[in-house]
Amino acid sequence: MHSIQLPTHPVPADSLPMFLPQPLGRVQAGFPSPAEDFGASRLDLTAKLIKHPQATFVMGVSGLSMKDAGIDDGDLIVIDRAVKSVNGHIVLAVVDGEFTVKYLALRAGRVRLKAANPTFPDIIPRDGQTIEVWGVVTSCVKLFVR
Repeated sequence: MHSIQLPTHPVPADSLPMFLPQPLGRVQAGFPSPAEDFGASRLDLTAKLIKHPQATFVMGVSGLSMKDAGIDDGDLIVIDRAVKSVNGHIVLAVVDGEFTVKYLALRAGRVRLKAANPTFPDIIPRDGQTIEVWGVVTSCVKLFVR
């Protein structure tokens, strides 16, 4: 059995091997369909998931605060620092020196970080506290078998 070590700090995406066998095509989620022709080429995940290789990082997720957004404990997230964050983006933020993944909520010049799980409170900066948006989460890689 292989174990996967999830990065706990952002890892440059261009330092990770990102090639997989070429997909066979699309699969029906309802009724089965005949298999497509098998391809011998390889799928470059970097080309699919990363627009700005020098500004893109991968990080492992710990916790359930973003579960309703489809980001679960143990998933890998792809973070692009070249994408300008806007209201509603999922972002990797630094709060009190700790990384967190949340929805970015901007309203009337105020910043709020919102969880995608109702059991987690919003993060609203206190007086003198700064929240740094480190990058925008552009995709999530799910690991079904660990």
